Amino acid sequence: MGCRNGREIVFISRRQIRTAPLFECLHSMYQTSDNWTQHICVLRILTERFLPHINVSELEQAFFSKILPKTVQLFDLLIYEISNQATRLTSWNVELCETLRNHLQSLVHVLEALTGCVRHICTTQDIVPLEHVYSLPSCVLHVVKNTFVHCKNSESLYSECLHLFSDLLQSLFKEAYTLQKQFMELLEMVSVNSCAAEDSIAVIVSAVHILLEICSAISSIDHAFHANTWKFIIRQSLKHKSLIKNSLKHSDIFNGLCEDILFSFQSCLQLAEQMKQSGMQESIDYKLFQRTIKLCRFFANSLVLYTKEFTPFLGDSCSQLHQTYLQIYSKFPPSLYAPEICEAHQDEIARGFLVMLDSLLPQLLSFRPFLEVVLSKTSDLSPELHFPQCRLLLSIMDKLPSQPQDVQALWNTGSQLPEEIPRVPLFAALFLSLQQCSGELSLPVCLPAVMGTEQAKDLVTFYHYVCIHLSIFITSLSVSHFHLLECSLLETILGPYMITAVLAMDAWCFLARYGTADLCAHHAFIIAHLIKACPSGCFQDTLLGVLLRRLVFLMSADHQVRFTQQFPPKETENLLLWQHLSLQALIPHLRQQVAHELFVAGFTQCQEWLNSKRSLEELPQMNTALSALLSLCQTAGETLELGQRTALVGTVDQFLIVLHATQVSSLPCLQQTFCLMFRLLQFFIQMLEPELLIQIFTLQTSLLQPNPPDHVLIATLDFLSSVGILVIPPDFQIQVLSKLSCLFSSLLANSNWLIHQHAIEAFTQFAEGTSNEVILSQCLNSEEIKSKVVGFLSKTHLGEETKEAKVERMKKANALLKCHLLEVTEDRRRGLSLEPSLKKTCYSATDEEQYKSAVDAVEGILENVKVLLQKSPPPNWLTKKLEALQTTLNSLKNSIC
Repeated sequence: MGCRNGREIVFISRRQIRTAPLFECLHSMYQTSDNWTQHICVLRILTERFLPHINVSELEQAFFSKILPKTVQLFDLLIYEISNQATRLTSWNVELCETLRNHLQSLVHVLEALTGCVRHICTTQDIVPLEHVYSLPSCVLHVVKNTFVHCKNSESLYSECLHLFSDLLQSLFKEAYTLQKQFMELLEMVSVNSCAAEDSIAVIVSAVHILLEICSAISSIDHAFHANTWKFIIRQSLKHKSLIKNSLKHSDIFNGLCEDILFSFQSCLQLAEQMKQSGMQESIDYKLFQRTIKLCRFFANSLVLYTKEFTPFLGDSCSQLHQTYLQIYSKFPPSLYAPEICEAHQDEIARGFLVMLDSLLPQLLSFRPFLEVVLSKTSDLSPELHFPQCRLLLSIMDKLPSQPQDVQALWNTGSQLPEEIPRVPLFAALFLSLQQCSGELSLPVCLPAVMGTEQAKDLVTFYHYVCIHLSIFITSLSVSHFHLLECSLLETILGPYMITAVLAMDAWCFLARYGTADLCAHHAFIIAHLIKACPSGCFQDTLLGVLLRRLVFLMSADHQVRFTQQFPPKETENLLLWQHLSLQALIPHLRQQVAHELFVAGFTQCQEWLNSKRSLEELPQMNTALSALLSLCQTAGETLELGQRTALVGTVDQFLIVLHATQVSSLPCLQQTFCLMFRLLQFFIQMLEPELLIQIFTLQTSLLQPNPPDHVLIATLDFLSSVGILVIPPDFQIQVLSKLSCLFSSLLANSNWLIHQHAIEAFTQFAEGTSNEVILSQCLNSEEIKSKVVGFLSKTHLGEETKEAKVERMKKANALLKCHLLEVTEDRRRGLSLEPSLKKTCYSATDEEQYKSAVDAVEGILENVKVLLQKSPPPNWLTKKLEALQTTLNSLKNSIC
């Protein structure tokens, strides 16, 4: 028998093969020779001619333990030489190229020899005890892993000379593939005693870990082989679970699966996006797309299986799993950050992959580390992950009712003890996450109305989707956790974020409808007491008022009667409460009674202020009365008799005389007074005399000069919009229309986009109702404003924003909102860290502010006198009084000089 490798030949007869001295001679040659060619030749002789004649039970002792260490050493030296020489490789260096090809061919022979070893064992018997092949797994996997790594790096290693070695590299990869496949078949046959020594366990553990490294090397080379390797890793982990569970690197396996899921999913989306952009669904691309979905599903299924079997060991991997889930849903429609793919492909991905991924959640709900990651107080998610976080929390809400009570308690209660990892309750986590989804809420993105059914094709907005799932979860909430829901809803309503406050109110109203009438009444009474305890004018007072207004609609007739008895509207202190309520919510006979009592209490409060010193300190109480009267007019105006309406208009007329527009910029309570008066007068617009109308327009004109806040201007515009239905007597048309045109032209020219848009809408409403068309052109004093108004009237689109541009704008809004929320949170934290004041600080104006207030008051009084002179002839004593005032003014002026 002869073996040729290069120029050397070694001859060994069949008789010599069977002799031990020859084996020892070859073994000695194999261990001591410095000639690689001879090494390879001897290795092939040993594996092909000696190995088949050794009993399997003696293989480890007689062959593997002696031969394989040197084989690994030979392999490593070849890899080193090849990598080292490849850095000096050029296409014209023929000798070096030939040397490298010989080295690569030697590597192929090494792998062939090892494959022959493994194949021989596999064909010998069905079950192979591990101790018979103890040295083989580490040797084979070391060679396979480094071969794949070399092939993976070949493009950068061989650079422009790669084509000179591509055939050998292909053969090398093929042999490594064959060797690993044969080895995995062998490992399936290997048996490990349940009482195996630690060394035996270490062999299996090492094999699993090296196969995991091989997965990383081949993931981008051969997807099918990569998946089969993963399948083998999971199977071996489960087969030897009882022995190796405490030694496996569970986090590495788990994180590897998560990374491969993300990579495969990203590939799937890229294919779908390419098909969408090309407008064609070529059979090759579509088949590849379907195979990639199956690959995603395989990895998700492997993750589910591994999690089920090794959950207690995955504490350190929960953060990776959480991020993987969020990353996947951030890249899948309808996320703002998802690529544009067709609906059919979305459905295939959802059915083929996402359904499998979602099946992982029930296994993790009882796992505390996962819960602590999802509900972490310190979680700092990037803007694109808040929407997926909301979806994750809603999915948890869908699945939590099927869990035991102790698991539900963990999710619903948040952290209780100082030693626990800080976490928020599930409700609070949802509200916190929703705060930062302004883009998704504004666009809005849409989701299926019902999850889990193929028939559910209707889409709803994201906000509606959240409401549905939150409401369903509330219906399944345990009685023992009910107080946690109440506290969370109340805390959210009292918080600084409007969107979550509205969601909490919607959930509360659902709770009132779903629960008993007694529960609804109980909540309404609590909210009423909270409103009375809130400082007047704070935003919490307004939000609680909106909630109470809605709850009263849901109360039974008996409870409404009780409510009016406990908070009678005839008592002035309860006006603070009734200003928020709609009398339409009350049963008819109760509505009439409350309307009468409310009018008497509110009107009396206003008259008392007018007949008193008219202190600005008492103005908030008077505003409350005006607000209650406004609520009465808006919701039960038909109950007012003509005399009551006339009296109310007369009262507002008196307010217009005594209040000073010049103080509006510095007194928020006065701003509110003017807003309330303008809105009240809207209801009685037909009753306004021309003189009063001129007085109102004069006041509004003076209000525009000190640059008042937006809500004052909006109240002014609301009033102006209703003036179009009036028929102006000819004697007053010049005065009324000139002032009206000046007001509209000024407000239409406002640079604030909100005021400008509101002005266009108000002018449009006025124009549709007025019979004095001549004024319309006078209000439009520039071509730009005229063009905008005409465009609004004709519903012309000035510029249609593309879907892509709108999505990008929403992304930027999300990022800006995140920064703003961080600033608000930090400001609140700093505020809480300050030492609270022991008592309320009294307001003390500076000298300059006192001077300004006094002068503003004088100007306001003189403005009122001017208005009175326009309405009626002056009394005889007025001239002397004005002369006396002039003398006083001169004296004050001289004292300054």
